[in-house]
Amino acid sequence: MQALIRTVMKERRISFKEALNSAVRTGLTQGKPKRRYFVQKSYSLGSDQNFRWDKALEAAAALEDEELGRKLSLRK
Repeated sequence: MQALIRTVMKERRISFKEALNSAVRTGLTQGKPKRRYFVQKSYSLGSDQNFRWDKALEAAAALEDEELGRKLSLRK
């Protein structure tokens, strides 16, 4: 980058500060690159779902209770 600014300085016979400022202005006025928007892909889980998602915490607690009971019974 510095080499490009130095060549512009020599070609136009301007100071480093002027060459740098003109390079910044040129870069800012060229326009912004087109923005790509994120799109989340979704997939169908099928129509037949036997699990009630509104009871997920209750089901997890029941599974945990069963596992703790199994572990306690093995220790005796």
